[in-house]
Amino acid sequence: MDTKKGHRERLRKRFLNAGIKGFLDYEVVELLLTLATPRKDCREIAREAIHRFKTLRGVISAPKEELMKIKGIGPNNYFGIKLVKEAADLFLKQKIIKKDMLRSSIDVFNYLYYSMRDLKKELFKVIFLDGQNNIIEIEDIFEGTLTSSVIYPREIIKSAIKYNSAGLIFVHNHPSGNPNPSEDDKNITKQMVSACKLMDIRVLDHIIIGDNKYYSFADDEQIE
Repeated sequence: MDTKKGHRERLRKRFLNAGIKGFLDYEVVELLLTLATPRKDCREIAREAIHRFKTLRGVISAPKEELMKIKGIGPNNYFGIKLVKEAADLFLKQKIIKKDMLRSSIDVFNYLYYSMRDLKKELFKVIFLDGQNNIIEIEDIFEGTLTSSVIYPREIIKSAIKYNSAGLIFVHNHPSGNPNPSEDDKNITKQMVSACKLMDIRVLDHIIIGDNKYYSFADDEQIE
């Protein structure tokens, strides 16, 4: 029996029987690579990917050009990895939209963390809510260095009116990993809360995502 083929079959059977729990990062990468490379042993390629990008998270979030520098990883492999990542993000989005989580900062963090934790720039998002606090839509508003001069309340309120939104949750990331709010973050929050009050739109929270942790203005009683 081909030992390489036997290894792959054992790996797949192990996954089907017990799920991903207990797998090493390189084994998960190996499984992902086999989806687009059915006849080639992917074990050493997976090990090289983990060596270069350190973790499964690093591999899945790696830019296409960097990932494909590894011999044995081609466009089809990258497509498979990106598809799995995007499908997981979509699953989490749909799951969180269906649940009553809008007053729970940890639920918002758990969803958005996976799509925002590896961003190299700050990204400011707005979650638009209806009168029953159900999510209507999530929009990316701004990407770059966040200051009070680059966030325009008028544009956000315009979108809120378009969606007939009764409430908002603001979310942005700190690439440094430290979620503590800056003075600009505090000013933006005050500015947005004041502007939305004039239009009878509630601001429920402003959440800052860091490295496996977050800061919530609402939890810290900084939103009136």
